Amino acid sequence: MMRTEYEVKFVDINIDDIRGKLRAVGAHLKVPMRLMRRVIIDTPGLIEQNAYVRVRDEGDRVTITYKKFDSLSINGAKEHQIIVNDFDETVALFSAAGLAHKSFQESKRETWDLDGGEIVIDIWPWLNPYIEIEGTGEEHVKSLASTLGLPWDKAVFGDVMAAYRRQYPHLRKKDTVADIREVRFADPLPDLLKTS
Repeated sequence: MMRTEYEVKFVDINIDDIRGKLRAVGAHLKVPMRLMRRVIIDTPGLIEQNAYVRVRDEGDRVTITYKKFDSLSINGAKEHQIIVNDFDETVALFSAAGLAHKSFQESKRETWDLDGGEIVIDIWPWLNPYIEIEGTGEEHVKSLASTLGLPWDKAVFGDVMAAYRRQYPHLRKKDTVADIREVRFADPLPDLLKTS
């Protein structure tokens, strides 16, 4: 059975401000800011299901995740996840099985614990920073957001594309950074994100 994630994003945040709020309410820094890398594997069948497979090097572990979005809501994300021991070998295994990745992506993430929930600060290429709050249920997530002074009417739901679509409103539903072969911090703004 797939695990339901209860999570919300708040976009376009000031990192120093959020860190200050986290410290002020007694949050614990679990993993400092680190570079993460991932590959996204999707096929027409996965795309039709609003799903993908991800291999991600999180800095302290490597995971394979099947992630599906039933809806863009607080509990719309469902996933199966396992830990593996080698990012490059796992990517090579998928490729050998005919499931080559469509996109390589970098991001940076900092992870905090607060009252049984997880708060992450995420930085992606060409995107203003955002935080994601994950908890044990809808009320837990709302409570954590309230503790941090984040107004619920500013909540954003979904994967990272929900944040990109807020910053780049010209993007269509079918547009995704997974269509960009390499998403790296050193790269210039890709055509997909340009407004003209």
